[in-house]
Amino acid sequence: MQFQVVQEAKQRKAADIAVLPYWEEGKKPVAAFSRKEFSEEFLSLMEKDFSGKSGESLLSYIPEGVEKRVLLLGLGKRKECDGDSLRKAFALALGACRKKKLVHLNLFVPQGFKLEEIEAVLDGLWMANYSYDALKRKTVEETPTVLVKKVTLIGCGKDVLPSVDKMQHVMEGVNLARDLVNGNADDVKASFLVQMAKDFGKKFSSVEVKVLGKKELEKEGMGLMLAVNRGASQDPALILMHYRGDPKSDDITAVVGKGVTYDTGGLNLKPTGSMETMKCDMAGSAAVAGLIQACASLKLKKNVLGVIASVENAIGGDAYKPGDVYISHSGKSIEISNTDAEGRLVLADAFSYVQKHFSVSRLVDFATLTGGVIVALGDEAAGLFSNDKKLCDQLKKAAEGTGERVWELPLYPEYLDALKSSIADLKNSRNGRKASASSGAMFLKQFIEKDLPWAHLDIAGTAYLSDLSSYSPSHATGVGVKLMIEFLLNLR
Repeated sequence: MQFQVVQEAKQRKAADIAVLPYWEEGKKPVAAFSRKEFSEEFLSLMEKDFSGKSGESLLSYIPEGVEKRVLLLGLGKRKECDGDSLRKAFALALGACRKKKLVHLNLFVPQGFKLEEIEAVLDGLWMANYSYDALKRKTVEETPTVLVKKVTLIGCGKDVLPSVDKMQHVMEGVNLARDLVNGNADDVKASFLVQMAKDFGKKFSSVEVKVLGKKELEKEGMGLMLAVNRGASQDPALILMHYRGDPKSDDITAVVGKGVTYDTGGLNLKPTGSMETMKCDMAGSAAVAGLIQACASLKLKKNVLGVIASVENAIGGDAYKPGDVYISHSGKSIEISNTDAEGRLVLADAFSYVQKHFSVSRLVDFATLTGGVIVALGDEAAGLFSNDKKLCDQLKKAAEGTGERVWELPLYPEYLDALKSSIADLKNSRNGRKASASSGAMFLKQFIEKDLPWAHLDIAGTAYLSDLSSYSPSHATGVGVKLMIEFLLNLR
């Protein structure tokens, strides 16, 4: 999708549709744009069936003018307008245009908008302009998916263009993450992710790639990763992508993604209804991949160590067993109380490896870790756990700026009591479902050195949606990429 800007409405060129924003004031809509470019009689007639409420839209053909159609778009009350409402409103507008197969939009930006509000508009447009069609085999009668190709922003100066450029690179990372999660688990496996990382290394001179295959994992003593992958036909891999955007700085942010390319639950097999979407269990690693691509494309002046811990939790004669004890990379012994609590095992070994071999300033992980976080927060927010207030607050601020909501959940010492084992140092899961999100996070915390700032984001609810919308027209959301770019940009 290409963007152009024109400062004056009279400078605009012909397009398929004009998107006209309105505020809601009392019972009447109030135009948030200059009306002089349109027939007052025409607009007045349309406004009789329109209130300007947030999420409301009205499309009509226009008798004469630069565009063939107009779409009145409600933004709600000005004093209640925020980034989230703008993202959703303009995503709705783009979705309405896509349904009509309109590819060129003239979009009138509300008068007086600040740069951060315009960026929220861009976000909504880009998030809505996505479709995953790689697996479709269309018949002759079916119409191919139409995406918007061009948007002209009316009422903006060229000072907006750097934000457009930034958002484009970020959204390419988001869409890469979406594509990875939406793809078949039989295709997006450890070897696929390894090749993707190697391609990054060839494309970007700022990205150095290292891969630990099965033999290297055995040599390193990555007993938990190896255990989880034992039932799979594919070998596991620990993939490290070191982006050096500021070689003179020693500050490094490690971002670790859970990369379970398919999760059957292991011998604690998931029931029907819980397994069908488990190709999404590598959404954390997809976010890491999208982040590294975005950082390199943006030439971000930060250093990021992106880590993908990739396995498959399959069943078979060699699958790891409930009740057995396995030794982690850190040396801790772990009793397996549930083979479906596998993500924390994979992450634990990855954490330990990163801390042993790299001097990182902070560590953030993304994982579709627990169903419990969905019970607590639904698909509206990721669960945030941290041992460091400053890091936690920084991530909250980034979440507010991107609309990728987070909600802090507790790490009480009592949650560790439930992970005590009579035969090992720890067990990987407590009995029952009580506080399962916090329990999983507390397990991870045992593999973080005390002086290392760490944050865990449980994205089980936000990474893969059952209910689609204009803003999220795909099951996979690519969550985490925008959040971490914003976090890194704000990092001082």
